[in-house]
Amino acid sequence: MIWMKAASARAVPRRFDSLEQEVFLNLWRTYDRLRALEDELFGRHDLTPQQYNALRLLRSQHPQKIATLDLAGRLVSRAPDITRLLDKLEERGLIERDRPRDNRRVVRIGITAAGCALLEELSAAVRDCHDRQLGHLSRKELKELAELLRAARAPHEEPDSAWH
Repeated sequence: MIWMKAASARAVPRRFDSLEQEVFLNLWRTYDRLRALEDELFGRHDLTPQQYNALRLLRSQHPQKIATLDLAGRLVSRAPDITRLLDKLEERGLIERDRPRDNRRVVRIGITAAGCALLEELSAAVRDCHDRQLGHLSRKELKELAELLRAARAPHEEPDSAWH
Protein backbone atom coordinates (compact mmCIF):
# COMPACT_ATOMS: atom_id res chain seq x y z
CA MET A 1 0.00 0.00 0.00
CA ILE A 2 2.88 2.35 0.76
CA TRP A 3 4.30 1.66 -2.69
CA MET A 4 0.95 2.57 -4.30
CA LYS A 5 0.90 5.88 -2.50
CA ALA A 6 4.41 6.66 -3.62
CA ALA A 7 3.62 5.76 -7.22
CA SER A 8 0.47 7.85 -7.30
CA ALA A 9 2.23 10.79 -5.69
CA ARG A 10 4.82 11.01 -8.47
CA ALA A 11 4.80 14.35 -10.18
CA VAL A 12 3.16 14.39 -13.57
CA PRO A 13 5.37 16.31 -16.00
CA ARG A 14 4.05 19.81 -16.53
CA ARG A 15 3.09 20.53 -20.10
CA PHE A 16 3.21 24.30 -19.70
CA ASP A 17 5.37 26.74 -17.77
CA SER A 18 2.41 28.95 -16.89
CA LEU A 19 -1.29 29.39 -17.45
CA GLU A 20 -0.49 32.21 -19.87
CA GLN A 21 1.70 29.86 -21.90
CA GLU A 22 -1.04 27.23 -21.93
CA VAL A 23 -3.57 29.76 -23.22
CA PHE A 24 -1.16 31.18 -25.81
CA LEU A 25 -0.23 27.74 -27.14
CA ASN A 26 -3.90 26.77 -27.26
CA LEU A 27 -4.62 29.93 -29.28
CA TRP A 28 -1.78 29.06 -31.63
CA ARG A 29 -2.95 25.45 -32.04
CA THR A 30 -6.53 26.60 -32.60
CA TYR A 31 -5.39 29.11 -35.23
CA ASP A 32 -3.42 26.35 -36.98
CA ARG A 33 -6.38 23.95 -37.05
CA LEU A 34 -8.89 26.60 -38.21
CA ARG A 35 -6.49 28.10 -40.73
CA ALA A 36 -6.04 24.71 -42.43
CA LEU A 37 -9.71 24.81 -43.46
CA GLU A 38 -9.31 28.31 -44.92
CA ASP A 39 -6.10 27.42 -46.71
CA GLU A 40 -7.85 24.50 -48.39
CA LEU A 41 -10.79 26.68 -49.47
CA PHE A 42 -8.79 29.65 -50.74
CA GLY A 43 -6.14 27.43 -52.32
CA ARG A 44 -8.80 26.13 -54.74
CA HIS A 45 -9.14 29.74 -55.96
CA ASP A 46 -5.42 30.57 -55.96
CA LEU A 47 -5.89 33.01 -53.05
CA THR A 48 -4.35 33.33 -49.64
CA PRO A 49 -6.54 34.14 -46.63
CA GLN A 50 -4.80 37.52 -46.49
CA GLN A 51 -5.61 38.27 -50.15
CA TYR A 52 -9.23 37.30 -49.50
CA ASN A 53 -9.28 39.64 -46.49
CA ALA A 54 -7.89 42.50 -48.61
CA LEU A 55 -10.58 41.94 -51.26
CA ARG A 56 -13.29 41.81 -48.59
CA LEU A 57 -12.10 45.11 -47.10
CA LEU A 58 -11.91 46.76 -50.53
CA ARG A 59 -15.45 45.61 -51.33
CA SER A 60 -16.67 47.30 -48.14
CA GLN A 61 -15.37 50.62 -49.53
CA HIS A 62 -16.54 50.08 -53.13
CA PRO A 63 -16.89 52.14 -55.29
CA GLN A 64 -14.41 54.32 -53.39
CA LYS A 65 -10.73 53.48 -53.30
CA ILE A 66 -8.53 53.53 -50.20
CA ALA A 67 -4.86 54.23 -49.64
CA THR A 68 -2.49 51.28 -49.42
CA LEU A 69 -1.48 52.09 -45.84
CA ASP A 70 -5.13 52.38 -44.76
CA LEU A 71 -5.82 48.95 -46.21
CA ALA A 72 -2.72 47.50 -44.55
CA GLY A 73 -3.89 48.85 -41.18
CA ARG A 74 -7.29 47.16 -41.52
CA LEU A 75 -6.03 43.69 -42.40
CA VAL A 76 -6.57 40.93 -39.84
CA SER A 77 -2.84 40.17 -39.78
CA ARG A 78 0.09 42.39 -40.62
CA ALA A 79 1.22 42.31 -44.23
CA PRO A 80 4.92 43.14 -44.32
CA ASP A 81 4.86 43.01 -48.11
CA ILE A 82 1.51 44.66 -48.91
CA THR A 83 2.84 45.74 -52.32
CA ARG A 84 3.51 42.14 -53.39
CA LEU A 85 0.10 41.04 -52.08
CA LEU A 86 -1.57 43.78 -54.15
CA ASP A 87 0.60 43.05 -57.20
CA LYS A 88 -0.75 39.50 -57.34
CA LEU A 89 -4.35 40.69 -57.04
CA GLU A 90 -3.80 43.34 -59.72
CA GLU A 91 -2.20 40.80 -62.09
CA ARG A 92 -5.42 38.78 -61.85
CA GLY A 93 -7.57 41.85 -62.52
CA LEU A 94 -9.17 41.71 -59.07
CA ILE A 95 -8.05 45.19 -57.97
CA GLU A 96 -6.93 48.42 -59.60
CA ARG A 97 -4.53 51.06 -58.35
CA ASP A 98 -4.06 54.73 -59.09
CA ARG A 99 -2.17 57.75 -57.80
CA PRO A 100 -4.00 61.00 -57.08
CA ARG A 101 -2.68 63.96 -59.08
CA ASP A 102 -2.35 66.08 -55.94
CA ASN A 103 -0.18 63.52 -54.09
CA ARG A 104 1.74 61.09 -56.28
CA ARG A 105 3.23 59.35 -53.22
CA VAL A 106 -0.18 57.90 -52.27
CA VAL A 107 -1.46 54.79 -54.01
CA ARG A 108 -5.21 54.19 -53.87
CA ILE A 109 -6.67 50.73 -54.34
CA GLY A 110 -10.13 49.67 -55.42
CA ILE A 111 -11.78 46.36 -56.12
CA THR A 112 -12.78 45.60 -59.72
CA ALA A 113 -15.95 43.94 -61.01
CA ALA A 114 -13.93 40.71 -61.30
CA GLY A 115 -12.89 41.02 -57.65
CA CYS A 116 -16.50 41.55 -56.58
CA ALA A 117 -17.58 38.57 -58.69
CA LEU A 118 -14.96 36.33 -57.08
CA LEU A 119 -16.12 37.34 -53.59
CA GLU A 120 -19.71 36.62 -54.58
CA GLU A 121 -18.66 33.22 -55.94
CA LEU A 122 -16.85 32.47 -52.65
CA SER A 123 -19.52 33.74 -50.25
CA ALA A 124 -21.40 30.47 -49.66
CA ALA A 125 -18.16 28.47 -49.38
CA VAL A 126 -16.72 30.97 -46.87
CA ARG A 127 -19.89 30.78 -44.75
CA ASP A 128 -19.67 26.99 -44.88
CA CYS A 129 -15.99 27.13 -43.90
CA HIS A 130 -16.77 29.33 -40.88
CA ASP A 131 -19.55 26.93 -39.92
CA ARG A 132 -17.11 23.99 -40.12
CA GLN A 133 -14.60 25.98 -38.06
CA LEU A 134 -16.88 27.19 -35.28
CA GLY A 135 -20.41 25.95 -35.89
CA HIS A 136 -20.13 23.42 -33.06
CA LEU A 137 -20.18 26.32 -30.56
CA SER A 138 -23.43 27.89 -29.39
CA ARG A 139 -24.19 31.56 -30.12
CA LYS A 140 -23.58 32.31 -26.44
CA GLU A 141 -20.19 30.58 -26.55
CA LEU A 142 -19.25 32.41 -29.75
CA LYS A 143 -20.10 35.78 -28.19
CA GLU A 144 -18.15 34.93 -25.03
CA LEU A 145 -15.17 33.77 -27.08
CA ALA A 146 -15.22 36.93 -29.21
CA GLU A 147 -15.30 39.08 -26.08
CA LEU A 148 -12.42 37.16 -24.45
CA LEU A 149 -10.32 37.43 -27.61
CA ARG A 150 -10.95 41.20 -27.80
CA ALA A 151 -9.95 41.55 -24.13
CA ALA A 152 -6.75 39.53 -24.66
CA ARG A 153 -5.81 41.57 -27.73
CA ALA A 154 -6.81 45.05 -26.51
CA PRO A 155 -3.56 46.08 -24.77
CA HIS A 156 -1.60 45.11 -27.88
CA GLU A 157 -3.67 46.99 -30.48
CA GLU A 158 -2.66 50.33 -31.89
CA PRO A 159 -4.82 53.16 -30.48
CA ASP A 160 -6.35 53.88 -33.90
CA SER A 161 -6.94 50.23 -34.81
CA ALA A 162 -10.26 49.32 -36.37
CA TRP A 163 -10.12 46.15 -34.22
CA HIS A 164 -10.95 47.88 -30.91
